[in-house]
Amino acid sequence: MNRDRILSREVVATQIPSGEKHPLPAGTRVMIHQMLGGNYTVQADFGLFRLDGKDADAIGETSAAAAPATPASESGAPDPQAIWSQLKQVYDPEIPVNIVDLGLVYSMDIDPLPENAGHRVNVAMTLTAPGCGMGPAIAEDAKNKILLTPGVTTADVRITWDPPWNQSMISEEGKMKLGLI
Repeated sequence: MNRDRILSREVVATQIPSGEKHPLPAGTRVMIHQMLGGNYTVQADFGLFRLDGKDADAIGETSAAAAPATPASESGAPDPQAIWSQLKQVYDPEIPVNIVDLGLVYSMDIDPLPENAGHRVNVAMTLTAPGCGMGPAIAEDAKNKILLTPGVTTADVRITWDPPWNQSMISEEGKMKLGLI
């Protein structure tokens, strides 16, 4: 597959690792490094950027569909496995392993909202390094993916540093993808 592309239109991309938003003008030459979770990590002459899946057309790609929806239970509660499946579609743009297999997600709780207003999902997660500028973008991606789950009406993804992340938290599958075992 040819990974060299020229942007067909201007896009606002997130610079890696700072997390700052930057417009990339139409005609910018980029090379696709990673296409995971519906987002794209691209290299331009002036840095590395994450393009949201909604901008896939600008690089000649088709936006990837979200993980297949699982219906809410008869009580209307979201299926916890469906939420975990959505979280497995979230990637650090520099690492080709999802945030669940990286061991970045510490907890996921589902709470019913008053007056049958749906359910709130609360996630506590961390990052591989303190000060990672991509943290807000990764957390927002996780929130948006969670909100695709039937029965979820609101989501809160909180970044925590306790306990500090280390490589022993990576799943066996993640370690295999990274060549650590």
